[in-house]
Amino acid sequence: MSAASLLATLVVIAGLLFLDRQKEVRTSAFLWLSVIWFSIIGSRPVSVWLSGPSGSGGTSVEVALDGNSTDAAAFGGLLAIGILVLFSRRRQSGPVIASNAAILIYFTYCLVSVVWSPFPSVAFKRWTKAAGDLVMVLVVLTDGQPIEAIRRLFARVGAILMPLSIYLTRYTVMGRGFDPDGHPMNTGVTTNKNSLGLLAFVIGLSVVWSLWTLLRTKGEPNRTRRLLARFGLLTCVMVVLWMAGSATSVVCVLLGSALIVVTSFGVIKSRPAVVHVAMTTFAIIGGVAMGFGGKEAVLGALGRDSNLTGRTEIWSTVLARAQNPIIGVGFESFWNASIKTFRSEGEYMFRNINSAHNGYIDVYLNLGWIGVSLVVLVLLSGYFRACRAVHQKPEVGGLLLAFVVTAAFYSVTEAGFRVLSPNWFCLLLAVAAGGKIITETARDEVPETPRRRTGLMSEPRRVRPIVGSVPNVLNRTRS
Repeated sequence: MSAASLLATLVVIAGLLFLDRQKEVRTSAFLWLSVIWFSIIGSRPVSVWLSGPSGSGGTSVEVALDGNSTDAAAFGGLLAIGILVLFSRRRQSGPVIASNAAILIYFTYCLVSVVWSPFPSVAFKRWTKAAGDLVMVLVVLTDGQPIEAIRRLFARVGAILMPLSIYLTRYTVMGRGFDPDGHPMNTGVTTNKNSLGLLAFVIGLSVVWSLWTLLRTKGEPNRTRRLLARFGLLTCVMVVLWMAGSATSVVCVLLGSALIVVTSFGVIKSRPAVVHVAMTTFAIIGGVAMGFGGKEAVLGALGRDSNLTGRTEIWSTVLARAQNPIIGVGFESFWNASIKTFRSEGEYMFRNINSAHNGYIDVYLNLGWIGVSLVVLVLLSGYFRACRAVHQKPEVGGLLLAFVVTAAFYSVTEAGFRVLSPNWFCLLLAVAAGGKIITETARDEVPETPRRRTGLMSEPRRVRPIVGSVPNVLNRTRS
């Protein structure tokens, strides 16, 4: 039964990839670098796949400190090839890098923070992997067809990982596990249900975007076949979301999908300020509802209790252990430095976790208030760029805005800003793509000829000769 199910899963994967092909638009073969990278960070490390169901996959603190040669070789090889690709495309990659000052400042500060980390070698290795996220984003954006490259990146990853998650959960022990409290959970291709929900939600947003775009576009070649592929992938995403049982991911899919659909309408595309008004209104309504007794109702609808399933207790505990509120303990170093202390003091909730389940708190613990400020700067840069992209490049602007807004929302209850996270990868993609769109739009715009001033300070009027008129007159035969 398992062999037949595996064969059926492989057929589904091949079918989705085959039906979604589009020969009319060609992307570079190097796009597969980003597909492989995203598939790894969205599922499990290479060492876990090779070790089978019983492998720890380097999730313990000891393995994280010592490193893993298999994963290092996989990430290092992909990173090296990606850098070579960007060097060969330096005319395209240079302007994209230069237009993303917020990202560069954040990565520079993370690198500097390695100096005061208690584990500098480990912190530097993790920073290198974080830089790999940015390299793979640039590989996508410097493709000859960047919008199609974005779509194919998520379509290919989704076509592979979504059906595979269903198979592993339904027919093998690799797709199932237990949470720290001993409750069963579905993990699919990932290592826990929250990671599975995160993967499904980012793939889901890309599918909704590509499907909605194709539905609104008439006369596309092979439209029926491609619609079938996207509806099929969307069905797989919905099944995986249901299996994961991650309330935060479900809310992010609904929120992001609504943004994608709403921003596609003409009244929004022609008036970017409407997006700001809508987001501000949404924030105010949400804040008022939470402040006037709606908190319990909202959390109950999301399947959470009043302390967000123990998260508030985790937050208060780790915030009290912050070692330096200004600069933090060093890039991705807090949990390495503190987890043994938590466990030795009998902190039950910290037996099997290595994050605060809040992206902003995790950044604060590692990088201090400076790091939090820089992350907020990246978010604001991405938001305003995405809003401009809705107006200047509406075919992709809605997806970029959805990625930025959901990244900010998701990180309230999950570790959304950690390296090698699909949420962080999509945020980098949205911010960098927004910068690329703005730069190219400004370059392509033809400036209007300024009006000449009149009076004594005005420039003398230049008379443009009429080409061909003088020779015709001189060569005219006298009568």
